[in-house]
Amino acid sequence: MADDWTLETIDLGRVRYREADALQRKHHAEVVAGREQSPAPQRLLLLEHDPAVITVSKRAGADTNLLASPEHLASIGVDLERTDRGGDVTWHGPGQLVAWPIVDLNRFGLGLHAWMRLMEQAVIDTLAEFGIEGFRDDEATGVWVKDDRDPKGAKICAMGVRVSKWVTLHGLALNVHPDLSQFGLIVPCGLLDRPVTSMHFAGAQVEVNQVQEVLKQQLSQHLSAKGVR
Repeated sequence: MADDWTLETIDLGRVRYREADALQRKHHAEVVAGREQSPAPQRLLLLEHDPAVITVSKRAGADTNLLASPEHLASIGVDLERTDRGGDVTWHGPGQLVAWPIVDLNRFGLGLHAWMRLMEQAVIDTLAEFGIEGFRDDEATGVWVKDDRDPKGAKICAMGVRVSKWVTLHGLALNVHPDLSQFGLIVPCGLLDRPVTSMHFAGAQVEVNQVQEVLKQQLSQHLSAKGVR
């Protein structure tokens, strides 16, 4: 049973948020419908949002962490979208690697907390491949790195998920070389005064396609280690 699943990687490239989200729903329905197949399909969507977009979660009060009006965002070419994931307010755009694993958690014996920790570890291990030491913050989901601006570190990877029928949606956003100034449009993830950074800022001059190759391997390896229930 340990090999009774496949993780199909789908590279969407640069894509508008609404188009990517529609594809995500389609693949989610296919994973749910195919959970009794052998091998059971699991999917991993890899993409960059273009144009840039700010997504606001369903969490109460998330709107207060949006620091720019919809009119201003439209004037600078930034989309604004509501989303059904967890988390708070997040910016996405070119130079940021977005990974949406669409995975049947029951098949791997994972609860939501364990799934979040698995994704964090996959990112930490990915960063290590490029000479960056990432770590968790017990008070805030995501992955962080050391940064002179804050003794607690700076966020390099944001996470927010939804689970429907025990199959995951949404996932993680790893800053490779985005325009960090655009994070000034929001309070990232609702964490006031916590800085945001990128792999380039941390010293790794890499491209998104290089990082996504490592990340998909890490996610697959960490899922394989869980076996199948």
